[in-house]
Order: sequence, then structure tokens, then C-alpha cells
Amino acid sequence: MLQVSPTQIKPFQKTVWEYYRKHKRSFPWRETTDPYKIMVSEIMLQQTQAERVVPKFNAFIKRFPTVKSLAQAPLSEVLTLWQGLGYNRRALFLKRAAEEVVSKHSGKIPATLEALDALPGIGPYTAGAILAFAFNKPTVFIETNIRTVFIHHFFKKARGKIADEKLLPLITTSLDRKRPRDYYSALMDYGSHLKMTLPNPSRKSTTHTKQSTFKGSHRELRGQILKHILVYKKVTINSLRRQLSHQKTSDIVETINELDFENFIKKHKRYISIVS
Repeated sequence: MLQVSPTQIKPFQKTVWEYYRKHKRSFPWRETTDPYKIMVSEIMLQQTQAERVVPKFNAFIKRFPTVKSLAQAPLSEVLTLWQGLGYNRRALFLKRAAEEVVSKHSGKIPATLEALDALPGIGPYTAGAILAFAFNKPTVFIETNIRTVFIHHFFKKARGKIADEKLLPLITTSLDRKRPRDYYSALMDYGSHLKMTLPNPSRKSTTHTKQSTFKGSHRELRGQILKHILVYKKVTINSLRRQLSHQKTSDIVETINELDFENFIKKHKRYISIVS
């Protein structure tokens, strides 16, 4: 394990804070400490760039201003607002998480790592981020921009891939425990800057994978089927075959069964609809 002394940590923290003071980014989820809004933003930010999330976040919060309003909303409306963000499972998980918050936590976003991690679609990273940004708790978590910062500063000359297990002790040691909310924002802004100005340091991470092409992918087919059902409400397999004539019928049927298994859609005798 890499040993880092306080004399190395202090200059590192100074660099991070100085960059943040000069180049702090403004996002709507940084203007609130409402745990529900933070939860929405963190799930939207999974696998999606912050700039793309901003308009979707604003529209989503305007329509579903509280966790209760989201829990009570039809899934079709949630998925319609989510269009354009991709990875529709996140929308489904977010709605299911809201339902559990209402049913199991009296409508209040839990403030413990264990309870958050147990919610649909919320893993250790998202749970830690919610605790830091909503409750200002000094939890330790990692994501791509944070990874970039620590690999750049402490593993410049390293050969081979760097595992998160090597980074987490450094994040723990350097964490500003009085201001974790601002400190993590500073790390993310600095990491974003490094990725734009250097060959992406996070490529050295064992977690780094090249995103597969969306065009012609299974993800694209899932999205096309859901979009068609959202527009027409009730559709048949034959209408989907006509709409998606460039796709194999077997792929369409397989994807419908997959969406049905995941509780996105419901198959009736003569048609398919979004789960109510």
C-alpha cells in the first residue's frame, strides 16, 4: 500500500481547494441540501455527463418536487421525462427507491450507508455521495473524476492498472471531515478539468472500460421499444415489428421478455403496455 505523509497530503489538498476557488462549477443540485433532490441528481449522474443532466434534472424536479410525488407517479410518466438520458433502468430504480422511501422510511431519505445502499439502484458510491452532499457526512467514496485526481497525483509513474483499493486509503487520509460536501465537489471539478487537459489518467484504473457503441446495440433496441410503447400506450408485437423492421423479430421478442421480467412492461393477451 502506498504510504503518504501529511507533508504530501497538505500540498495536494491545497491544489484541490485552489482550483475549486477559481473554477467552481455551478449545478442546480449544488444549490440544495434536500436529500431527495440529491438522490435524483446522483442517479441521473450515473454514466451521464453533468452538463447533459442539468435540463433533465430541472424538468424532473419541477414535475416531481418530492419523493412522495415520484413514488405516486405512473411509471410511464417517469420514463417519458427520462427520455434522452439513456440507461432507462435508472429511471425504474429511482421510482422504486422513492416507493421504498415512502413505504419503509416514512417519506424521508435515510441518512445511513446501510439503509441507502439497500434502496434499488443505489450502490456504495451513490449512497456515499448522498451522505456527503445531502448530510455533509465524511463518508469515503470514489467515482471517475475522483479516481482521475488521485491517480494523477499519486500514481503518475505507476506501471499497470491501479485498483480502487489503492486509492481509497488516500481518499480517506485526505478527506476534509469538516467540509466533505464542498471537498468532494472540489475533487470532482478538478478531476473533470484534468480529464479535459491531459490524457485521461483514469485509464490507468482497473475499472476503466471503453463504452460500447450505442448505435445498433441492445441498449438502443431496448430504448426504441420503450419509446414506442410510451408514445402509443398499448402496442402489439406486430406493430413493433413494423416499426422496427430493421431488427430481427427474435431480438424484439427477446427484448420484450427481458423488459417484462424487469417490470418495465406488462404483457396482456393482445397488447403490451408500460407497468402502471
